[in-house]
Amino acid sequence: MDKNQLITAINQLKCQKNAVIMAHYYQDDDIQDIADVIGDSLALAQEAAKTEADIIVLCGVHFMGETAKIICPDKRVFIPDVNAGCSLADSCPADAFEAFVKAHPDHTVISYVNTTAAVKALTDIVVTSTNAVGIVNSLPKDEKIIFGPDRNLGNYINGLTGRSMLVWDGACHVHEQFSIEKIIQLKKQHPQAKLIVHPECKQVLQTMADFIGSTSSLIKYAKRSDCNTFIVATESGILHEMNRLCPDKTFIPAPPDDAMCACNECAFMKMNTLQKVYDCLDKETPEITIDPHLQALALKPIRRMLDITAKLSI
Repeated sequence: MDKNQLITAINQLKCQKNAVIMAHYYQDDDIQDIADVIGDSLALAQEAAKTEADIIVLCGVHFMGETAKIICPDKRVFIPDVNAGCSLADSCPADAFEAFVKAHPDHTVISYVNTTAAVKALTDIVVTSTNAVGIVNSLPKDEKIIFGPDRNLGNYINGLTGRSMLVWDGACHVHEQFSIEKIIQLKKQHPQAKLIVHPECKQVLQTMADFIGSTSSLIKYAKRSDCNTFIVATESGILHEMNRLCPDKTFIPAPPDDAMCACNECAFMKMNTLQKVYDCLDKETPEITIDPHLQALALKPIRRMLDITAKLSI
């Protein structure tokens, strides 16, 4: 089938099966265009919690599908490509993280949503880049905290909140590989441009930024800013939504160190395609399944995140 036929077939299957398609901002343009819900990790979790669909097709990476299944154990959850993993989640193996937690038994454990269900099950509160600062600030100032797995986000939060959280030494390969030299050159070519940066980026890039925020916060900042040109330091899939919302503005993807590439893409995010979305709905595979005991343990910190977020109006 060609693209238009695939889109028609996907929409028909959605109606037949009472399915909803949710997509992260880092997905290919075509997938964002056919999704019922587009958002960052927090928005996808919030939408999963209230959907009335029988089937959720989560167009993102594996931990996002797991998160939807944890929140909605009574729903069938699928991801278009079961091999779409996450370098950040992989940087925090559950057994090693468990040993780290046990070595600091008097600490509250906060885990970034970019983690496996097994790591979430070891956690007291899950956070996203959108709500992490607010949730950390909601805890007593003297509370001892473990934060995992992203060292850049954790250190960023420490700096903003004045905390001394113990930070797990993990990172996202996409946000780690931006080229400072190339970004400096872009700034020289576009002196009026604002550099907007995701907090998963290295500290040296954060210090150069005009604004630091989650994917949804970067979009909101660009939308309300009087500036017309932005250099965007996060996964380049976000530019599709930025261009859709702000067609009169210019968005330049911050380049990685790889000299052959002008933008920075997550290969895992790009594994999902329209054909795979169709096949996923048609054949109802690959499906996310989680052991019920593990699901129950992992649900508690996610529910706590959603509850705190609602109270903070994030």
